[in-house]
Amino acid sequence: MNNGNIIRPKTARELGIMQGFPPPPEKRPSLENWDLAPFNRWTFLNIRSLFPTVEVRRGLQEASEFEKSLIDLSNMKFTNFAGNEKGFDSFLEETYTDGMLVYAKGKLIFEHYANDMHPETPHLSQSVAKTIVGAVAGILLENGTLERHALLKTYVPELAVCGYGDATLDHVLSMQAGVQFTEDYGLPHSDMTRVDVACGWRPALAGSKYESIRDIILTLPKVREHGEVFDYRSIETDVIAWVLERVSGESLPNLVSRLIWQSMGAERDGFFTVDRHGTALADGGFNATLRDYARFGRLILDSGKTGAPDIVPLSWVKDCQKGDAEKFHAPYINVTPNGAYKNKWWIRDVDRGDIAARGVFGQMIYVDRENDYLVVKLSSWPDYVIPEYTIDTFLAIDAIRNLINSPV
Repeated sequence: MNNGNIIRPKTARELGIMQGFPPPPEKRPSLENWDLAPFNRWTFLNIRSLFPTVEVRRGLQEASEFEKSLIDLSNMKFTNFAGNEKGFDSFLEETYTDGMLVYAKGKLIFEHYANDMHPETPHLSQSVAKTIVGAVAGILLENGTLERHALLKTYVPELAVCGYGDATLDHVLSMQAGVQFTEDYGLPHSDMTRVDVACGWRPALAGSKYESIRDIILTLPKVREHGEVFDYRSIETDVIAWVLERVSGESLPNLVSRLIWQSMGAERDGFFTVDRHGTALADGGFNATLRDYARFGRLILDSGKTGAPDIVPLSWVKDCQKGDAEKFHAPYINVTPNGAYKNKWWIRDVDRGDIAARGVFGQMIYVDRENDYLVVKLSSWPDYVIPEYTIDTFLAIDAIRNLINSPV
């Protein structure tokens, strides 16, 4: 802050990150700092320069198109979390937006890029990846390959030695398994940091042995009965991915490619980061372009519509809109007071049914089926979680919806 005024965040180029041949050492991201400010302003758009990856192929079909009817949002204002009037352009800058797209009533009405992001630039999704993996599970549930209430050890017998053995797919889809997992980001010995080390996102601690993502899963104990309460644990999406691969005989990237990316008419290949065993990081390692995230969101928006391909089953989509608000608690209610979590979607308000795929550092796909309305926002926030930025994004989404629905 400067005399009460917010200083505009600088782009990666303005910060000098990875500028020059070679860039100065202090301007090069490392394993210790790549996802932290200011380096994530560059790294989230350049993941393949840092980590091994595996492609999610788009196939050879024509990309599905967006009919456009662009509107000017630059003069739009809304009341933000702090109670102040905020201009939309200022909101985009101050929340470290790399790309944002709005799609309503069958038309793309707004598309914005910043920080050297372009339509062809892949951006790290963080936990939006969970929602895409969940959609694969929804497709396999619909075709009978999976059963929602079967014990996970039925599909992956190795899970019998850990807390997930007697959990069901339903428990882990909605993060209600009673398994111990510390989600603390950046702490040296948390379970989340163990996953970051296993997938190559963090350097290993001195003297520690290598663990794969699935090695970690097998060490996690059960600490309460399954189904009692929602508790956010990234690892549960990696558990689901293991089940998906085992029952299908295909890798997760191939499943996402065949069942979603090719079917929806993606414009570009996506990709996952992988661990040293080649296992895709299901809980946060997916990357794609802004428009292809919007194409995925459009699958959810259009499911059940006459004439639209029902790629993600309508029964799954409707189920994603219904959650257990009574199992939702602090700190999650601080952002969504009447919210819930179901099938890897955040339900903003259980009485309304709007859903959002959300990732740390400001990634979001927001779906309002009632109003045929979709928003995608990709960001590079300076911290993992900034609740006021999430709330401001929701408020901006509301303001745009009100604008386009208001009588001319």
